[in-house]
Amino acid sequence: MRDILETLDGWCATGTRFAVASVVATWSSSPKQPGAAMAVSESGEVAGSVSGGCVEAAVYELARQALEAGEAVTQTFGVADDDAFAAGLTCGGTLEIFVRPVAEGQFAPWSALAAAVREGRAAAMATVLSGASAGACLLVQEDGTVTGSLGERDLDAQALLRMRPLSPSGLLGESCPGGGWAASADDANGHGHGPGSADGGGATYSRVMSADSAEIGDLPATGFLDKGVTRERLPDGTRLFLESFTEPPRLLIFGAIDHAGALARLGTFLGYRVTVCDARPVFATPARFPDAHEVVVDWPHRWLSGTRVDGRTVICVLTHDPKFDIPLLEVALHTDAGYIGAMGSRRTHEDRLRRLREAGVDERALARLRSPIGLDLGGRTPEETAVSIAAEIIALREGGTGRSLTETLAPIHALRASASLIAQRL
Repeated sequence: MRDILETLDGWCATGTRFAVASVVATWSSSPKQPGAAMAVSESGEVAGSVSGGCVEAAVYELARQALEAGEAVTQTFGVADDDAFAAGLTCGGTLEIFVRPVAEGQFAPWSALAAAVREGRAAAMATVLSGASAGACLLVQEDGTVTGSLGERDLDAQALLRMRPLSPSGLLGESCPGGGWAASADDANGHGHGPGSADGGGATYSRVMSADSAEIGDLPATGFLDKGVTRERLPDGTRLFLESFTEPPRLLIFGAIDHAGALARLGTFLGYRVTVCDARPVFATPARFPDAHEVVVDWPHRWLSGTRVDGRTVICVLTHDPKFDIPLLEVALHTDAGYIGAMGSRRTHEDRLRRLREAGVDERALARLRSPIGLDLGGRTPEETAVSIAAEIIALREGGTGRSLTETLAPIHALRASASLIAQRL
């Protein structure tokens, strides 16, 4: 959804009606996760994607029909359906798509959501999936501002109750316990569910699901979700779809070298808020790093000590100079960062470990350090090195093996025990 909000805001500003199609559930090997969205304007313009191309044409027609009828519609595409084959869903998975038309008078929540995301403010949106109010949405922001309505005061109250306690900011969170970083690709196992499966748990626990809809256990309802998406069935049978939007994760790059410029470009492309930090003002300039959101001139360890770091934060140390590296890594290895990597040769790495041990860093902390940084792709240029680093970050975060898919037998969109979790209380 996040990637189409500016387009939606533009349509709202010009009074253009549109329909938003969202993936609200997936089963087996699905190309997109719940929360993925595609929008179609009344003039036929398209933004976003719900399947990476598999069912886009069919969803486009659904959106056009919803706009014409002015009513929300739900459609399931799967390998057991003739329509799904016709639509081109050949990946073997199943998608449940919910399409909601948005007309004049309903623009306010969407414009408010776009503004909140643009300004880095947390927000959460609830949408009714069933009943007479299907398609109605309500937005709550981190300061408590509420925009829109689900059609009934009681529905609004129940939705706000479910969105409020689920993150540090008081909204549905986007990060998993421990930062949402998977330990390995072998964490996944379980038994799949089909469309319409239900859990009998009440409001106390959420059944945690993945793209494969394999159960991996119950999390407390106050637990965090890395994608910020959950479905709920209220006591009266009404189904809600809740989506959260918090600030992007941070990528902190230390060392104003050419590799930092390439990594900043790639980090921004991947959705991180990028900071480049170096103590040398002649090198740490916005002109040299136009793709970074922030360029800081300060001693790296001093600046890191005073900045916020959480489980989604990525720290990349590219200086490979002991006078910068050692004090910086002493600080970094005692933060909650989900990834800490350091550039340098294997000889540099061994010397770095020796110095850190002498500084009192214990073995458990040292085990968190990814060094030499990156996956073995054989690249040499700054751009190739940046791809190697980004690949390791993604693999660690999602529990990937880093191996070629032609050499593996597991599902491409395999279940990760602590990443890509979708909670469903249905």
